[in-house]
Amino acid sequence: MGDALTTMSLRDLKQLETRLEKGIHKIRSKKNELLYAEIDYMQRREMELQNENMYMRNKIADNERALQQQHINMLPSTSNEYEVMPPFDSRNFLHVNLMDPSSHYSRQQQTALQLG
Repeated sequence: MGDALTTMSLRDLKQLETRLEKGIHKIRSKKNELLYAEIDYMQRREMELQNENMYMRNKIADNERALQQQHINMLPSTSNEYEVMPPFDSRNFLHVNLMDPSSHYSRQQQTALQLG
């Protein structure tokens, strides 16, 4: 605690100082060793996380490509789309002159028949 320092000789004080310096040196060395080990561990962990991140990015990109390919496969192809359509048949459509009101209601202009 330092209470007995006043009664110590100069030689004993020098020995105590040397022992204290050696102890502090050992403590600092151990502290630096632990810090370097932790830094080394963190650097290895950083590399592992970067590799895992790259793996996950590649996996996501592969999944997105697979989904896009599925969407493309679900769409009808442009070359087959017109082959599937039936050919044009004019019998399925009304002719233009049937829609003309003058030809369709031509009998309305005749005089009405009177019954007597």
